[in-house]
Amino acid sequence: MSITPNNGRPFRAYGPRPPKKEAQHRINENITAQTVRVVGENFEPKIVSLREALALAEQYELDLVEISPQANPPVCKVMDYQKYLYEQKKKAKEIKANQSKNAVVKEIHMGPQTDSHDFDFKCNHAEKFLKEGCKVKVVIFFRGRSIIFKDQGELLLLRFAERLAEVGKLDQMPTLMGKNMSIMISPKTSKK
Repeated sequence: MSITPNNGRPFRAYGPRPPKKEAQHRINENITAQTVRVVGENFEPKIVSLREALALAEQYELDLVEISPQANPPVCKVMDYQKYLYEQKKKAKEIKANQSKNAVVKEIHMGPQTDSHDFDFKCNHAEKFLKEGCKVKVVIFFRGRSIIFKDQGELLLLRFAERLAEVGKLDQMPTLMGKNMSIMISPKTSKK
């Protein structure tokens, strides 16, 4: 009969526990200063004792939040702290979503002697990608001896960038790396 220690669950490493996350701001009774500068939306900023500031916050049924503890006297704001935290999380989430959206790069591949119909077809795809907010990397592959047509490939890439000038801007001029030549096109940001 074998005995499984800790009911089959892995042991917790002993030692000091990780420190608990400290609150971002001191609120209400956790504020240590005796006098504070109180600011808020419904009244003029003023310097009062901590007790008066807490009474003022209670009068408006809000929290007293220390927003600048290094100031002399510390600055405290009368606000709904839970609503403030919620808005901060929401802003952080939006920023993160926008960052990941901008990171998408779509690739379009062509040869140096691409036909005009194929060129138009690939331009339409690139235009659709740029309108969605993605970056587009256009790559021309030189297979075998087709490297002798690198001037033709560069002209093709510049023509591609010129065709998409209304919806995108050229980030880098054509660069040759090995047997590939490429350009990067970013979407133009629309002003709202």
